[in-house]
Amino acid sequence: MAIGSKGLTPADLDAMDNERLAEELSKAKAELFNLRFASATGQLEDHGRMKAVRRDIARIYTIVRERELGIRTAPSTEEEAK
Repeated sequence: MAIGSKGLTPADLDAMDNERLAEELSKAKAELFNLRFASATGQLEDHGRMKAVRRDIARIYTIVRERELGIRTAPSTEEEAK
């Protein structure tokens, strides 16, 4: 199984709109900051979590970039209304 957070698989990220992706990205960056801070102070217990959060950030950036290049498309609002 891939390393990362539950609910942030590429299929789940692809179903999110751009605003939700930006929100998830900011949450992941804040979590990574807190993990780095805990690591620097010697309070971090789960070092694997840092790797998972970094990969989540990379996945989000990949989806955003693919949408910019037209490889993927953002979900339409008509589909969400149904």
